[in-house]
Amino acid sequence: MLPKAKQLFLRVLAPLLLFPLSVSAMAEEGGWLKGINMTPGVTEVSRQIYDLHMIIFWICVVIGVVVFAVMFYSMIVHRKSKGYKAANFHESTKVEIAWTVVPALILIAMAVPATTALINLYDTSDAEIDVKVTGYQWKWQYEYLGEGVSFMSELTTPDSEIYNREAKGQFYLQEVNNPLVIPVDTKVRFLITSKDVIHSWWMTDFGVKKDAIPGFITETWARVEEPGVYRGECTELCGQGHAFMPIVVNVVEKDEYNSWIAEKRAAAKAERELASKQFTMDELMSRGEEVYNRSCASCHQANGEGIPGVFPAMKGGAITTGPVEGHLDIVVNGKAGTAMQAFGNQLSEVDLAAVVTYERNAWGNNTGDVVQPVDVLKFKQGQ
Repeated sequence: MLPKAKQLFLRVLAPLLLFPLSVSAMAEEGGWLKGINMTPGVTEVSRQIYDLHMIIFWICVVIGVVVFAVMFYSMIVHRKSKGYKAANFHESTKVEIAWTVVPALILIAMAVPATTALINLYDTSDAEIDVKVTGYQWKWQYEYLGEGVSFMSELTTPDSEIYNREAKGQFYLQEVNNPLVIPVDTKVRFLITSKDVIHSWWMTDFGVKKDAIPGFITETWARVEEPGVYRGECTELCGQGHAFMPIVVNVVEKDEYNSWIAEKRAAAKAERELASKQFTMDELMSRGEEVYNRSCASCHQANGEGIPGVFPAMKGGAITTGPVEGHLDIVVNGKAGTAMQAFGNQLSEVDLAAVVTYERNAWGNNTGDVVQPVDVLKFKQGQ
């Protein structure tokens, strides 16, 4: 009997018991498990989440190995063909206590690291930088609170790659015109909301995933310990452009960040001063075309013909050839119940004036109307 049991252990049970060690070795050596497992990330929170995941994983592995080992051993060694009869454990006090106490202890062992991780995850106090993140269909707006700096971050993957006219690049659907920039080893609090539908700001390497809900502000934070470029995405099904809403965060050294934020403050100040400038038609048309291609062409098409039944044409359209006030109203305030967003808080007065001027004079519209930034400012103030 003993030699057979030893042979059974070596052939069946030993490999099961050694399975966790082999899996762990593959993960450390960069094998297949590393490619499918969670990433440890580059923040304290992300590592806590990863460690919690691995603790629960190994607990489940051990439970599985023990249960299946006992099951296979019982079925093979104590099978009926050998004359064994099943023992009767009906209403056994010891068994009842065992299968109550053991799972309770396991749950407590899981709860301690889980609670610690959650408390740390929600502790946004003592942040050194506050960034308001606002989701739009389908882009992100970043506002550095107290700095007077705000900008839109939009996808820059060209249509030629999206529609397979060219080979897809290395960062297909993961590249933006204005990435979020934060300093390394600094606690940054993110205040996340939305202007239209529910979005979700997800940065795997930071251990951050928060819903952006219209009318609500949710909080999260990150202290990134390694400089670099990190990429995320919206993980909420927020409409047809959901796949075109990436997140890019540049984590830089503190000196570099201080220089960058100073440049952004100066640029924002200069942009505000431009609101009083009178632009020529050519200047507005040039800038307006750039703004249109970046913010409008995905819906209304680069040729201004729109998508019949979905997005109205800009070419010869009732809005673009009608009264200027109506055109300004729909661009600044959007249109409720449609996909037309309110760009009043997304674009500067200069950009708004430029894109309205462009739309009223491109594609043969030729209304001759010139809208200046001061006109947009007066329109906003007169609402």
